[in-house]
Amino acid sequence: MKTFTYARAVRAALIAAAIGSSTAAFADIKDYTFELVSQTVEAGPDKVITVRLMNTRTGKPIPNAVIFATRLDMAPDGMQEMATKIAPVPGAEPGTYKFKAGFGMAGRWQLSLGAKVQGETGTVEDKLVITAQK
Repeated sequence: MKTFTYARAVRAALIAAAIGSSTAAFADIKDYTFELVSQTVEAGPDKVITVRLMNTRTGKPIPNAVIFATRLDMAPDGMQEMATKIAPVPGAEPGTYKFKAGFGMAGRWQLSLGAKVQGETGTVEDKLVITAQK
């Protein structure tokens, strides 16, 4: 009798685990991407760039990511050695991240970002192109 009850309990637990795992949505680090809020900025010092970190599966912005790698250079125009300083500034909305940078000249600038999303393994890496205008 105890063996029968134990076997039923194990079978019920396995079924529940199978149902639970099939309905749970597991995110992959590839499901996250950065997008520019504005594609253009005026050339000059102390310009603010705003990006949004999105989950492409849900379409929702991701707050509280840890951004640890930033670089801004003119690689799209073949001048990757022309880099500028970039500094984080507080974002206004959850899931948005702002940076202050100087755009020394008009042209296409590449913003390279690396971030860790809480609860995920791996790194979100993205390269975005911003056009600085006179």
